[in-house]
Amino acid sequence: MTRLDTLSHLDWLEADAIHILREVVGQCANPALLFSGGKDSVCLLRLAEKAFRPGALPFPLLHIDTGHNYPEVIAFRDRRAVELDARLIVRSVEDSMARGSVVLRHPHESRNRHQSVTLLEAIAEFGFDACIGGARRDEEKARAKERIMSFRDAFGQWDPKHQRPELWNLYNARVHPGENIRAFPISDWTELDVWHYIQREGLELPSIYFAHRRPVVRANGLLRPVTPLTPARPGETVEDVRVRFRTVGDITCTAPVESEADTLDAILAETALTTLSERGATRLDDHASESSMEDRKKAGYF
Repeated sequence: MTRLDTLSHLDWLEADAIHILREVVGQCANPALLFSGGKDSVCLLRLAEKAFRPGALPFPLLHIDTGHNYPEVIAFRDRRAVELDARLIVRSVEDSMARGSVVLRHPHESRNRHQSVTLLEAIAEFGFDACIGGARRDEEKARAKERIMSFRDAFGQWDPKHQRPELWNLYNARVHPGENIRAFPISDWTELDVWHYIQREGLELPSIYFAHRRPVVRANGLLRPVTPLTPARPGETVEDVRVRFRTVGDITCTAPVESEADTLDAILAETALTTLSERGATRLDDHASESSMEDRKKAGYF
């Protein structure tokens, strides 16, 4: 038996997350785990393995694809699902656009916020009563005030003023038909915790998390990658800069950071010194207003 005084900080975080995963499966009839191929969902998958192996994972993996994701991440997502013999469900914003449930204001609008519509459609299609995600409270202030078991009504909406109490690690994931729970087992982890866990567990990640050279333009204090989807605008100067991604998502709204960190040790050292959250440093869509994330979550976002 493991003595409690020998458990490390990561051991405690891991044990809490495994407990939360088992609570979701114990209380919910048809959960799904949101898996994008990003570092947080990679950690979730390892935690799910530890919670439920040697049996099969008791839920499918679900990814809401904007159609504008980095190809390295999509290839990693597909390969990892095959390696784990997990059922991977992919639903695309492009399909919602074809149905007319998503209408872009202009052809170059980011599809990121429209993932909410496609997610709600997938929840209705498969009857999911819980979606397990890798959101963390240190990422953004709206996420900082969200519960680990986050209740969403029949319209997929989150009301930050009406949340269920979570005292003494007691979680209530019960919902009526049509309602939904978003569960966040690593909510109390920090970005540094995630990287320490990746190192300890020897987890593989998409290559763009590590420093590499990429053409970018500097805009509004951020580095915007130059791609066929996000070409340089007239008058902008393209630079070839050594960068890495702290978070991965839709190409149109995810910016890299300047970095020489091409190993886990270097990333850990760099992360320990940073004073800006990963979303604050990299997400172009969160700069639209002070309440961008909260507004999206109220509308059904992850």
